[in-house]
Amino acid sequence: MSSPKLLILITFIIAAAFLIDNSSAGPYPSLDLFGGYDIVGICLKNCAQCKKMFGGFFEGQLCAESCVKFKGKVIPDCEDLASIAPFLNTKEE
Repeated sequence: MSSPKLLILITFIIAAAFLIDNSSAGPYPSLDLFGGYDIVGICLKNCAQCKKMFGGFFEGQLCAESCVKFKGKVIPDCEDLASIAPFLNTKEE
């Protein structure tokens, strides 16, 4: 490969890496380093949102612990009772 072509290729790779690293479409959904979604982060953010919505009736700590334990496999949806039922309690403490 000739020197000018190599220089252009390296410049393109550096520019692409800079754009990928510094691009931000907002806090949701989070992207991890390898280009996939940060599922655990989304799960934790949903737990925080449900805690804000339901207050003392929602066990936010338990929700966050399940996100970490199950690696975000079950993401709580505050509008879906079945997904948040394990984290609801009947009395406010």
